Amino acid sequence: MTTRKFDKSSLPSRHVTEGPERAPHRSYLYAMGLTEQEIHQPLVGVCSCWNEAAPCNIALMRQAQAVKVGVKAAGGTPREFCTITVTDGIAMGHQGMKSSLVSREIIADSVEVTIRGHSYDALVGIAGCDKSLPGMMMSMLRLNIPSVFMYGGSILPGRYKGQDVTVVDVFEGVGQHSAGNMTEAELTALEIVACPGAGACGGQFTANTMACVSEAIGLALPYSAGSPAEYESRDSYAVQSGKAIMDLIEKNIRPRDICTEKAFENAAVIVAATGGSTNAGLHLPAMAHEAGIEFDLMRVAEIFKKTPYIADLKPGGKFVAKDLYETGGVPVLLKELLRGGYLHGDCMTVTGKTIGENIENADVAAPDSRVVYPVSTPLSETGGVVGLKGNLAPEGAIVKVAGMKNLEFTGPARCFDCEEDAFAAVEKRDYNDGDVIVIRYEGPRGGPGMREMLSTTAALYGQGAGDTVALITDGRFSGGTRGFCVGHVGPEAAVGGPIGLLKDGDIITINANTGFMDVDLSDEEFASRRANWKPRNNGCHSGALYKYEQLVGPASKGALTHPGGAAEENCYADI
Repeated sequence: MTTRKFDKSSLPSRHVTEGPERAPHRSYLYAMGLTEQEIHQPLVGVCSCWNEAAPCNIALMRQAQAVKVGVKAAGGTPREFCTITVTDGIAMGHQGMKSSLVSREIIADSVEVTIRGHSYDALVGIAGCDKSLPGMMMSMLRLNIPSVFMYGGSILPGRYKGQDVTVVDVFEGVGQHSAGNMTEAELTALEIVACPGAGACGGQFTANTMACVSEAIGLALPYSAGSPAEYESRDSYAVQSGKAIMDLIEKNIRPRDICTEKAFENAAVIVAATGGSTNAGLHLPAMAHEAGIEFDLMRVAEIFKKTPYIADLKPGGKFVAKDLYETGGVPVLLKELLRGGYLHGDCMTVTGKTIGENIENADVAAPDSRVVYPVSTPLSETGGVVGLKGNLAPEGAIVKVAGMKNLEFTGPARCFDCEEDAFAAVEKRDYNDGDVIVIRYEGPRGGPGMREMLSTTAALYGQGAGDTVALITDGRFSGGTRGFCVGHVGPEAAVGGPIGLLKDGDIITINANTGFMDVDLSDEEFASRRANWKPRNNGCHSGALYKYEQLVGPASKGALTHPGGAAEENCYADI
């Protein structure tokens, strides 16, 4: 136990623990068993997204207890609380997915109001599923109190017929079953073994993508993103995270000192280098917005374009998060990218040292060259994710090209106004090779909630159509999606965007080599169709989805719901 003393005269918790007028507040703290010494130490919020909705979250409470051990050992007083999670794997393919992106905002908001309401001085946040990672980091940047992020860890791969499998194999198995290539008994056998225990989806899907971001951007301790959820080593990183937060309080190092514009560039680099989720194109702008930094989708895409793709991870590659961990974890990637000149090595991190210093001090062996390629001989010269623009997407769109051979596609539009209709057509194989399937009115406002389309894209891939059809949407794709699938098309259909003006048979061209997406229509034809367009009623007139629809902005800016750090007059950390 440390004996160091902290001056609370400028810390937020002085408002609830110091002076005679705070005697009633302290009485509540005594009621929970705190000693006088603990009350007058810094109060550290320890927040997890624990729940029993899915395996992504069930190991988080255990890790939170380990964080508290570290906080106490370093002279702080931990105060544990939980926030929500909506787990995409459970929400996928039905109306529940409308809650997914909304949950990112609720997580950020609920962490913010808990910290504000109780005047905590710092935050250690533990998250395990897709939207909970950016939501937690958004709250850190918004509050700007000393913060450490920790990923709850990935799931171990399942084994089926001698091969490593993930939940995406099950989604694709649905398509194989509908195509007659997999029996119901085989599908059942696969679903039983695909997810063997605790942890987030094991490929380089959204959770693992944003976990890599947490280290690259400097909010997480080196190596902490790597070990699977069930490994006891996670508890060691949790204790270290608890100790690190006390050092940050002492040095007054805050998230906005760490997450500079250059740090966001580093984050975009690691997404591209790992063939990460297209959802990063939504979450990085949203995180930057909390810090008052302009960093939109096309800025992210510019960085993607000049970054080599070097990590051969599922769904586009062969390996899973456990394999990356066993070859040295995120520091191996950072070291190789820094060596190649793709990273800013002078960015501060939660260790109190720079990215470059962390790598220099780390024991990073040569990686397994099957998993992490040298930057001199990458899987491809440009990143695994590409931005697109054109008359069909004036605000931009995004496509994951990791593992794809053909980066150009031209074909007739086949239009659907919701995912359910598209999935029903795919299940019946009611489409033709060469079609561009269009799913619209699924954007941030149109859904509302910007649903992911993994059920539809996986079914197509499972039917063997992953290379013979393309799909575009103003909604999103799971990090597990593969095939020629373009998301985040903006402006969205709900606000009169071009995607909402398409008709069956319109010829669409997508070129991921040049970053171009266009439809063969004249300006005059667009104007004529726009004059006849009318907004759709999405049926959401109350509750959380209604509130979200009223506030949310375009996907190209991160689907934001408030003015962000640039408009801030009073920062919580300085109260």
